[in-house]
Amino acid sequence: MKLFSAVHRDIFRIVSDSSEKIRQDCYVVGGYVRDFLLGKNISKDLDILTIGEGIKLAKEVSKHIKPSPRINIFKRFGTAMLEYDNQKIEFVGSRKESYHFYSRNPILDFGTLEDDQNRRDFTINALAISLNKNNYGELIDPFGGLLDLKKKILRNPLNSDITYSDDPLRMMRAIRFATQLQFIIDKSSFQSIQRNKNRISIVSVERITEEFNKILLSKNPSIGLFLLSKSGLLSIILPELILLQGIEEKNGYKHKDNFYHTLQVVDNISQEENNPLWLRWAALLHDIGKSYTKKFFPKIGWSFHAHEFVGSKMVPNIFQRLKLPKGQYMKYVKKIIQNSYRPISLIEHNSSDSAIRRLLFDMGEDMEDLIKLCIADITTKNIEKKNQYKKNFFLLMERIKKLEEKDRIQNWSPPISGNDIMNAFHINPCKKIGIIKNFIKESILEGKISNEFHSAYFLMLKKGEELGLKKK
Repeated sequence: MKLFSAVHRDIFRIVSDSSEKIRQDCYVVGGYVRDFLLGKNISKDLDILTIGEGIKLAKEVSKHIKPSPRINIFKRFGTAMLEYDNQKIEFVGSRKESYHFYSRNPILDFGTLEDDQNRRDFTINALAISLNKNNYGELIDPFGGLLDLKKKILRNPLNSDITYSDDPLRMMRAIRFATQLQFIIDKSSFQSIQRNKNRISIVSVERITEEFNKILLSKNPSIGLFLLSKSGLLSIILPELILLQGIEEKNGYKHKDNFYHTLQVVDNISQEENNPLWLRWAALLHDIGKSYTKKFFPKIGWSFHAHEFVGSKMVPNIFQRLKLPKGQYMKYVKKIIQNSYRPISLIEHNSSDSAIRRLLFDMGEDMEDLIKLCIADITTKNIEKKNQYKKNFFLLMERIKKLEEKDRIQNWSPPISGNDIMNAFHINPCKKIGIIKNFIKESILEGKISNEFHSAYFLMLKKGEELGLKKK
């Protein structure tokens, strides 16, 4: 088999020569083999499996690379890692493993190549390419992984119940791979996930969230979100989304299924690959307040009044539970959700410039992301309506751009500072300073004065006089 590139061929030859010298067979395994056979972009990370000591092979390899790279050794796991030409190369000895029921951390022992392939999660990840002199480049495929790659199927090498019960994180990995690769999970394997879903409780929240984020960062996260729902895992990880499922009808009025609507919105926002993880989280959670605000009014229909405000209040608890970062990212998601209806309101009514200025002031540099979410939120199947909504948002963006160029509201910097006020009236810090600054800000947002020093200065003098202050 012809290996992928000249760069990889070089390092593979070095590894091959080194393994022969210390008499330890070795193989390329993991994501490199899978991606190479799929013809996808190859990861810079390489996994080298050796029948023996991984650390010993890494040390031998480093002797043949100039300058000799630093080796990171992980004695507890018997692995080592070094970098070569901007590639991370991990060396691990072949292992066999056994598990205690209440832990996903295996008891490891030295094993054969067969032992190591037996413990892999999926047949497509059990593939290996030999780096040994006698069969260099040969594909070793004991479970039919190559055929599964061609059929785009995710299948477990051994008993699925044992695979998922031993390490329940593999259930999340199955759904993540199905999403990223757009593969089908084998029927018996998926049924096993459904049976073993409650085993996910022994996995750390951080590892679950890491896999969930990878699903969200894919091009079509709805694949994974749907599978998480169907498997029962989503009701454990993010029950707030499950509550959005279903359509209720009264007196001929019915509302859309907000769960499937959410999946569409997340897919829409993910079509632009550069859209960050936290904007995708905002899209995922933008309607979670609807299950708590749903009301029916005769002759009017269904209402979800203030759902965006209620949903934004739910964000901190979700971030805390899933151990997502609580700082600026949580505040960002909360702000996007809380303001998600305001641009819609602006395009539906004859909005004033002051309303747009206030939105600019509140959103700051996140204004563009808010509009992206609003456009992604258009999921109507009526093409004419969809195009009209998009046109309205683009017109709104034009108004926003013109107002921002004129008034510079987006990254607000008050034209008059507290020191300016104290110096003008020769006063010490006091409540009146805040009153004057707020009056100037409101006057600018209302369009009564321009956002520049001279207009604000004269308004400061006028307001100061009303408050009993005198310019010295």
